[in-house]
Amino acid sequence: MGLRLSGKKVGMTQRFDKTGSIIVCSVIQVEPNIITQIKSKESDGYSALQVGICKIKTKDPRTVVKRMSKQLLGHYQKAGVEPHRHLAEMRVDGVDEHKVGDALDLALFEKVSHVDVAGTSKGKGYQGVMKRHGFAGGRASHGASRNHRKGGSTGMRSTPGRTLPGTKKAGRMGGERVTVQSLKVAHIDMERNLMLVEGAIPGPVGGIVSFEKAKKKEK
Repeated sequence: MGLRLSGKKVGMTQRFDKTGSIIVCSVIQVEPNIITQIKSKESDGYSALQVGICKIKTKDPRTVVKRMSKQLLGHYQKAGVEPHRHLAEMRVDGVDEHKVGDALDLALFEKVSHVDVAGTSKGKGYQGVMKRHGFAGGRASHGASRNHRKGGSTGMRSTPGRTLPGTKKAGRMGGERVTVQSLKVAHIDMERNLMLVEGAIPGPVGGIVSFEKAKKKEK
């Protein structure tokens, strides 16, 4: 398993390619991911790296203790790492070449052409069948009384005489883990810790996303 970095979705922008065509890009701000814990097969049963994301920045350092639990603060102090807002874990094949306190940055992806980006999609709450599943809705003609956005009948005939499970209905939409595969890396700005990828990525502006080398492109 390869290394995976995490960052913050900044928003979207556009670039021009060599032919002058506009390319829509998503911008990810990737501050160095600091290793806070190393898990090995001997101690934990599997090999993984735990990293801290988005260092907590305050005008008064004394207020950092108020922004997290004492247990989490002790975890950072034990590792000798400054507190971060988020923690993430990645499975790796080996941990011998890493140590606590090391920084993983965008230099790992300078020669990577495509990435898989994962994040939590925007939560849209309880939605009807038209927005959630793309139903056409009822007819808007004369006589159609208050059934324009309804899903219609979902039941069966006398056999089996019930609504089968898995039927598309109204319900909670969004707020799920989504992975977009094989997005092309448009540009990497090492000075400002920014990476631009072509296309859209899941989550709202300010949301945390993770990315790794595209699996399908490797094959």
